[in-house]
Amino acid sequence: MKKENKLVKKVKCLLRRLGHPRWLNHYGPKTYEFYEHLSALLIRFFCRLSYRRTKQLLNFLDIKCPSKSSLQRTAKKLDAGFWQKILDATSGCTYLVAIDATGFSRENPSYYYLKRIDGKMPKVPVKLSAAFDTRKKKFCAAKVRVLKAHDIKDAKVLLLQSKPKVLVADKAYDARWIHELCKKLNVKPQIPVRNWGKPRFRNMGLRMKSVKKFNLRVYHRRELIESGFSALKRKFGASVSSKTVRTIRTEIYGRLVCHNLFFWISGLSGQSRFFIVHTGLIF
Repeated sequence: MKKENKLVKKVKCLLRRLGHPRWLNHYGPKTYEFYEHLSALLIRFFCRLSYRRTKQLLNFLDIKCPSKSSLQRTAKKLDAGFWQKILDATSGCTYLVAIDATGFSRENPSYYYLKRIDGKMPKVPVKLSAAFDTRKKKFCAAKVRVLKAHDIKDAKVLLLQSKPKVLVADKAYDARWIHELCKKLNVKPQIPVRNWGKPRFRNMGLRMKSVKKFNLRVYHRRELIESGFSALKRKFGASVSSKTVRTIRTEIYGRLVCHNLFFWISGLSGQSRFFIVHTGLIF
């Protein structure tokens, strides 16, 4: 019996756990199963190829693959809820989560020619807000925006999707409603307080009470999400080639899933995992 590819096994296992149907279109032709579409898309994101070159590569390797237009239609159909379920399945249970945001360029021009023609630097309209498990080094939740927005707007969605026990974030997420939400969800926030001067009233709110429980050593775990963004851009690129909102969202989510699926490659870099015991907590 022919041995299946490891990626195909992982994709089939994920779809079985999610309870996804065998075919993406119930009334369409049953030529390709859904795992073949999803495997081809993940290969495209992992190898940083276009739809046409992905089809050519898989044909050269004698691997069954849908057409270029079929892959484009599949990328448009997959919504954020589907990708969030895959992130949940690949990241597992979370304990200490760091949230932050980064940007992706929609263009990738040559800086040599930009300098030569006195061109302007490309803008960064695509924004990714993500929740990163600092122990497993995996992304557990994400939110993609094409228009500009403040980082704090996606904090509630990331908290509800990741369900952590401890939250670390920078000063941009210092708000009263975030502390109230953390108290409601039984989450311990480690967020530095912005310098807004002395409190107006003597009674201390949740923001000021969190200062007494602020642990600098736990807060420094937030730096790991910066390393996660750096690894994501170095492996899969800092720009997106898609044009529409749905395909841009699918491309960025696909890169996050590839990071979680192929995280075992990071073991080749010589990094080791440690269990740090501090204040009775294990991260």
